[in-house]
Amino acid sequence: MQFFFGLEHEVAFLNKEGKFADFSCTKFTDFNQIVEKLPIYPDDYLQLRVGDAGIRMKRWYIEGFERFANSDKVIDCVSKGIEIRTTIHSNIQNAIDELSDSFRLLCEIATKFNYSPVLTSFNPYKTVFEPQPPLNDYELKQLQAYPDEQTANIYMVTYGPDLNISVADLPIETVIDIGKKLTYYSPYIVPFSYSSPFYNGSLWDGLSVRTFIRTGKRPAALVFVQTQEQLINSTPSLTKIARLPAEVGRIEFKACDSCDDFSMYAALLALLKGLILDQTLLGRATTPDADLHQLSAKEGFDNENIFANATKVMQAVETALKDDPDYHLLTPLKNILAKRKTKSHELIEVFESVGSIEDTLRQTYQVSKYHQQ
Repeated sequence: MQFFFGLEHEVAFLNKEGKFADFSCTKFTDFNQIVEKLPIYPDDYLQLRVGDAGIRMKRWYIEGFERFANSDKVIDCVSKGIEIRTTIHSNIQNAIDELSDSFRLLCEIATKFNYSPVLTSFNPYKTVFEPQPPLNDYELKQLQAYPDEQTANIYMVTYGPDLNISVADLPIETVIDIGKKLTYYSPYIVPFSYSSPFYNGSLWDGLSVRTFIRTGKRPAALVFVQTQEQLINSTPSLTKIARLPAEVGRIEFKACDSCDDFSMYAALLALLKGLILDQTLLGRATTPDADLHQLSAKEGFDNENIFANATKVMQAVETALKDDPDYHLLTPLKNILAKRKTKSHELIEVFESVGSIEDTLRQTYQVSKYHQQ
């Protein structure tokens, strides 16, 4: 099987006042001055979608909520952070290397404008996004046409990766079946990545407020298909029409929290690869089990059912990858499973010792690893 890999990673920032830089205090132009200084790679457009508003011209773009005049004219983009996306690679390590390089470049430029990257998967202060001014008729009509867009109030306060994986020449029915498999096993996979223990300005009672609020209303996995007939009717969507030829057959795993150590993304991509190769795990679901994700979000691997199933997934993946060069990439996940401790446990511990969310977030991304302080 010939696999292909790509990543999308959302970066949140603290501003020069040391405040969390979200839509309440950051304008499009504040983030855009950073993006403008980053390079363009002319060949990327064959693989990376530019979109109508022209906001996505580069590997970096401003993630946010586009506002329209009462027509198809974009007049603003309410901003939540900067997303990095990689081009498509035929091995995992190359995708991780490109993400690391792009992140390093982003840090260098952001620092010049007094923005510093921090890890979070849910806005630590804002619990919802309410568009101001309220949506006009054109915008409301747009949202009604796309059911997943109606959850903008969720995605504007969440930060998370898309782990993109595809296999050459698979029939679309097989790809959709893989999407259902990843959706079914999602509650047992996502705790490896948990990094959102803050909510509404304080500690949340659990490990991933992002998973608790998001998964069920938004997809765990999304499969890009070529034609209308191949779409499966579900809410949230499991399938979506590809917008570029390079997207056909791509599976985006969307349910993980963000990671500040990119070797975790390598490990998670290797896990997804192993799940695709595995023939023993038979669970399938068209939409994510919201209750199970909420249990997982609260308790993680401390929950015996979640832990037992995660162990079962890991064993199946290890067997499927036993002779594969990517087998060694699973190590960080095996360590987490052995200790039953996630990034959220670490963040909670730091918060309990320093007493401030910002000071806790400042200790993420092992800053020295990516750029000089």
